[in-house]
Amino acid sequence: MSDIINQPWLAHEISVTGSSDPGLVGISGMITNETRRTIQIRTDSGELTIPKDVVTFTIDSSREIVGSKVTQRPEDRIGRRYK
Repeated sequence: MSDIINQPWLAHEISVTGSSDPGLVGISGMITNETRRTIQIRTDSGELTIPKDVVTFTIDSSREIVGSKVTQRPEDRIGRRYK
């Protein structure tokens, strides 16, 4: 099975585990949209858009992903190799 980083993220659960902005740590919910630089999340308190380049997160409790390394369009990220 391929790594979650190379799969589409829409409708998966995300949890922000670290950030240079302390207000973003702990946000969790379902991914509703993804662009090159942002992820839109549906939380209990509404929709939030967070920048990828300042967060570290997990998707479906997988390994931790550093957001600044996945700042491509979703369709470009799917075929890319990551270390």
